[in-house]
Amino acid sequence: MVLPWNWKRLGSCTFFLALPGSLRTRMLQQVLHGGLRTSFSKLGHFVANHPVFFASAPVLISILLGASFSRYRIEENVEYLLAPKHSLAKIEGNLVDSLFPVNRSKHTLYSDLQTPGRYGRVIITSSGKGSMLDQQHIDLILKLHSSLTRIHVQMMGFNYTFAHLCILDNDKDCIVDDIILVLKELKAARSSNHTGPLIRYPITHLSDGREVYIGHQLGGVQTHSKDRVKSAASVQLTYYLQSINKLNDRVAAAWETKFCEAMELFQRGHGELRLYPFTSSSLQMDFQRTSKVAKRQLITSLALVGVLAVLLCSMRDCVRSKPWLGLLAMLTMSLATLTSAGIVNLMGGRYNSTFLGIPFIVLGHGLYGTFETLASWRKTREDQHVKERTAMVYADCMVPFTLTTAMYMVTFGIGASPFTNIEAVRLFCRNTCIAIFFNYLYTLAFYGSNLVFTGYLEKNYQHNVFCKKVPKPEVVQQKPAWYRFLMHTRYKDEAASSVEVNVYESHLLVCFMKRYYCDWITNTYVKPFVVLSYLVYISFALMGYLQVSEGADLSNIVATETSTIAYTTAQQKYFSNYSPVIGFYIYESIEYWNASVQEDVLEYTKGFVRISWFESYLIYLRKLNMTTGLPKRNFTDLLRNAFLRSPQFAHFSDDIIFAKKSNGEVEVVASRMFLVAKTTENKREEMYVLLDTLRKLSLTSKVKFIIFNPSFVYMDRYASSVGAPLQNSCISALFLLFFSAFLVAHSLINVWVTLTVVSVEFGVIGFMTLWKVELDCISVLCLIYGVNHTIDSCAPLISTFVLGKDYTRTKWVKNTMERHGVAVLQSYLCYTAGLIPLSAVPSNLTRTLFRCLFLIAFVTFFHCLAILPVMLTFLPPSKKKRKEKKGVENREEIECVEMVDSTRVVDQITSV
Repeated sequence: MVLPWNWKRLGSCTFFLALPGSLRTRMLQQVLHGGLRTSFSKLGHFVANHPVFFASAPVLISILLGASFSRYRIEENVEYLLAPKHSLAKIEGNLVDSLFPVNRSKHTLYSDLQTPGRYGRVIITSSGKGSMLDQQHIDLILKLHSSLTRIHVQMMGFNYTFAHLCILDNDKDCIVDDIILVLKELKAARSSNHTGPLIRYPITHLSDGREVYIGHQLGGVQTHSKDRVKSAASVQLTYYLQSINKLNDRVAAAWETKFCEAMELFQRGHGELRLYPFTSSSLQMDFQRTSKVAKRQLITSLALVGVLAVLLCSMRDCVRSKPWLGLLAMLTMSLATLTSAGIVNLMGGRYNSTFLGIPFIVLGHGLYGTFETLASWRKTREDQHVKERTAMVYADCMVPFTLTTAMYMVTFGIGASPFTNIEAVRLFCRNTCIAIFFNYLYTLAFYGSNLVFTGYLEKNYQHNVFCKKVPKPEVVQQKPAWYRFLMHTRYKDEAASSVEVNVYESHLLVCFMKRYYCDWITNTYVKPFVVLSYLVYISFALMGYLQVSEGADLSNIVATETSTIAYTTAQQKYFSNYSPVIGFYIYESIEYWNASVQEDVLEYTKGFVRISWFESYLIYLRKLNMTTGLPKRNFTDLLRNAFLRSPQFAHFSDDIIFAKKSNGEVEVVASRMFLVAKTTENKREEMYVLLDTLRKLSLTSKVKFIIFNPSFVYMDRYASSVGAPLQNSCISALFLLFFSAFLVAHSLINVWVTLTVVSVEFGVIGFMTLWKVELDCISVLCLIYGVNHTIDSCAPLISTFVLGKDYTRTKWVKNTMERHGVAVLQSYLCYTAGLIPLSAVPSNLTRTLFRCLFLIAFVTFFHCLAILPVMLTFLPPSKKKRKEKKGVENREEIECVEMVDSTRVVDQITSV
């Protein structure tokens, strides 16, 4: 660049504006980057001057705040955690409850795991090959039913039985499943040597003429021609309880406990049956059980990471080895996690099992930061003072560590915002932000101060473990072999004869990376195989990405060896032919007597198994040889005074709401019907489609209706609610990478980091699908972490390569791998060792956690140590060495920094 002849006469701002735009941007980047390095250098000096304070303060804070965690509270409401907060299903549920109380009608709104209120439920199957409708099995089922209704609970001096807690019908009798009445009729007929009543499936008729749906009470059914039942492999019984106040709810909860105990007792006494009990509290208990069964594995994981970190920080040289720093790195992350847990507890937060993933996120963030700090220490000169070395380490490592921490805070902060629709995801992201923030502070303070202490040990030639002064080599040579092995080191006079950086090559991983791996990965004959492996990686990732499925199944978050899993498996095996019972609610007055309206209503419910007062009433009119298109008054009067007063139709009175108008006329203002859809093994996916189809129909139909089932609050908007935090976090990460281009020394760094993040996330999503992991709240949280973990690991590698000059690409790839490759390898080994015990936890939640985190660690490691080193050897930025020409005017870049004081202006021109 040629400077203007009168540049000294121009003002600094005018001169700055006269420069090309790219050069101005580069100068601004260098000034900001240099300012950050200077600030952290001063911080390193400050920490080195007060190491005792910075080492003790985090410990005291952690003890004070962590002590409150000894009395933590557990979140028991699973629906509050996992159901989308803002969904149309909840609004519909409130409307339905205002018209037809859900708690009272839950026996008709059957749902698998999401039935509201208190209840006890059991699936009964035979341990042999017999039908559950055989006389022997009928007797056992009725015996079990009798024993369950006799369960009594002592509370406040009273004995409560099922009769005190059950939901009552209009005749003040306990509501029991209709299959019990069917079995009693069969038993009575066989005991009197009469032919048993004909049982149809899924809708049958009782002896009193009532038409009832038994599709969710009789399972594994084989039929004769059409719908006549030949045999049944299972029977399901449900006992619904009242929970109208706190005392009633306590008694009902105690009854559920007695219910499970009665199941175990009956199972031991009757081996010919298999019982699969389930209660309203089973899901919550089995969800929180993951924390209990994972305690031993978590302690093992912590111990493995600690031991491996000590080994990876050790080397042959007893003075320059840093085993204590490996252990203190684990202590730093443990203190940060304990502090964040104490703060959350003091803020009124409640614990749930999803929080098991937070320590592993903190571990992934902290391990690379501490190992990178140790690698930076190895690059400093030994003849410098410890304070100077610490300042250089902070200036070198803390700028990228700060930027990656900011990325964690932004991505998880977006997930912790009120825009996140699933409470479990929001709470996890909030607590993760707190833990990451304290991990960052404690790394700067606690770990940095301990780095100073070990630096003084090294400076004084004291043993890294025993802190004893290491004798001179001539003294050591006179000692026994074991003493020489323990006290092996190199003094300054020995190291002076060789290159100074070779002092640390006695570290196994440093030696491996420098002497072997760097040359191997940059070999011309190895590169094609790496590129081929990347193409294979992309192919399999794409294959999995096209098969991504949503994971709204609540059994994916509970421990495996539990009643929820056993019940869900049996339910899927025997009762997957039909969907849950869907309530079809007409919430406004319509012309039920109009023939065209009747056709519309029947058309909407066509194709479903129907339990409908409307259809039964129309059939009733036809049997009376009456037209269904009666006048309004006649239609309503016959409905109230004839149809609903017939014993076989009296139960429909709960499904119709009448209102008297000002003129004395009575009309139907709201009504409900029940629909059941025929399903296959893909029951959940079909329910999504069904819900979406009926919703669209309700918006365009002439008849205003809504549909509802308690399970809809989990299914409605689940996909968008789960995917939104990941989508928002990725967008925020991209924006942060874009706007942080001014904080890094070269904009191309952010381009490479972004491409690497996209490649890693794409691969993790694809491979986790192939590994049978669905997209649920746990996997989404792991994917958010994957964005940050990738930036953590690859940013220093890319930054060092992009900023390198004067050498070829291959040479700078080798330099980059020597500087940062060891830290990547150390953190990967420790992190993987910490994840391995997690795979042994008998829980679906931890299984998802392990698979996702392992894939993130492995794919990131694959990119950092294989893909990036090869790709950077033939992709931008260019490393061609330009020929330098004489003269100042031909130099590549010029920085102009104006320093102004009260008397003069000094323009300093610095060549870069």
